[in-house]
Amino acid sequence: MTNAENQTGAQRLIGDFAPKLVALTDDVLFGDVWARTELSPRDRSLITCAALVAGGNPEQLRSHLARGLDNGLTETELKEAIIHLAFYAGWPRAMSAITVAKDVFADTKTE
Repeated sequence: MTNAENQTGAQRLIGDFAPKLVALTDDVLFGDVWARTELSPRDRSLITCAALVAGGNPEQLRSHLARGLDNGLTETELKEAIIHLAFYAGWPRAMSAITVAKDVFADTKTE
């Protein structure tokens, strides 16, 4: 097994640039929320979508909104989450999220 095969997702993304950042990324993005067994997949999806909206990551939001729908969240719940986050994330991020959400919801209706 090569060293690359033993690396975590964060290590592959960040490399050895900042070991502390790698550890934080592993704990937060690739661990914490998804490792908490007390949270349902539905709750985990909502937390992840909220973080992506607040962080202004519309390109990642697309797949996570679809996963949220698969995990039991409704279109209405996801829309309300984005609307409530607008005041905290800022209008540009909220509008980007709304645009992505409209596309995702339209895609799920045509499937």
